[in-house]
Amino acid sequence: MILSAYLARRFARLLVLIALIFLAILFLVEMVEQVRRFADENIGLSGAAHLSILNITGSFYAILPLITVLAGIALFVNLSRTSEMVAIRASGRSGMRAVASPAITAMLFGVLSVAILNPMVAATSKQYDALVAGIQSGDRDTISLGDSEVWLRQSLSFTRPGGQAESGQIVIRASRASPDAATLYDATFMLFTPTEGPVGRIDAREARLSNGNWLLTDAKEWPLTAPNPETAARVLDSFEIPTELTAERIRDGFGQPDSVPVWQLPGYIATLEAAGFSAQRHKVWFQMELARPLLMAAMILIAAVFTMRHIRGRKMGTLVLAAFACGIVLFFFRNMAQVLGDNGDIPPLLAGWAPPLVGLLFALGALLQLEDG
Repeated sequence: MILSAYLARRFARLLVLIALIFLAILFLVEMVEQVRRFADENIGLSGAAHLSILNITGSFYAILPLITVLAGIALFVNLSRTSEMVAIRASGRSGMRAVASPAITAMLFGVLSVAILNPMVAATSKQYDALVAGIQSGDRDTISLGDSEVWLRQSLSFTRPGGQAESGQIVIRASRASPDAATLYDATFMLFTPTEGPVGRIDAREARLSNGNWLLTDAKEWPLTAPNPETAARVLDSFEIPTELTAERIRDGFGQPDSVPVWQLPGYIATLEAAGFSAQRHKVWFQMELARPLLMAAMILIAAVFTMRHIRGRKMGTLVLAAFACGIVLFFFRNMAQVLGDNGDIPPLLAGWAPPLVGLLFALGALLQLEDG
């Protein structure tokens, strides 16, 4: 028990140290990028630092598994150089038991990262997007979800059925949408102008995106500036409204899955599906987040396979590179599984859990062969 606690403490110290080093590097790189990006906005170094802090959390969270494998390599290399691993084996402890405590510690760090860092990344990414939108000029399209409803806002000129051109904003509400976001059902279009407020309303049974236009079917238009909008209402079999929105922009407008805290993902997925959208990406991300502790434990076992032996000289450098290369391979295998899951080629459960399980089993097999084979 004392030995396990000792190894766990050493691994935790190395993980925190390497994580701080990477945070500093990411911050400096991001500072340069923010200063370059907003050179014409005069945000100053303090503004660039603020944006950098908000933006590096997502990058740091993404590379945390690679930081884990580096901490594992550093741990076992140090144990090998000081001959502590030889002493551990000489005391009757197997190498598998020596690996267990760092692996469990990595899993605990993985649980903490999902529970704490994941919501932090979601919050900081939203703050970063809001600050960037405030710095940059121009109108933006807004897309959000209500309870089983879709809300859109677009800024453009609007031509009413009578031929009168209006400029302002159009707020769109729909009861649901098609999974590809190209069609809205039971849609309401409200036209607002800066001076008059709401000036028009159009209800349509269906609104379909096509070639830069909303194609409305079974529509009814009310001119809200008329004394009696109902008597002036017009029923239209079809009608077109210009738009700059596309189906891809609508889907992307709901944000990346990592912009939603993991605790809110199940409810968000249910809301997306109730509104008619596909929640495949969010389902895949949710499973990947649940499997993150297992992935970090697999990284420790991969590091142990190559660096736990008592080897000195050039061969140790080769083994360190091989351990890090295998960690990168597992990391990219996980990303590839995410892409396949997002495209619907494999189920979300398989996309999230297969990479860490494969890495863990291969590493365990190699360790058993080296220790007991």
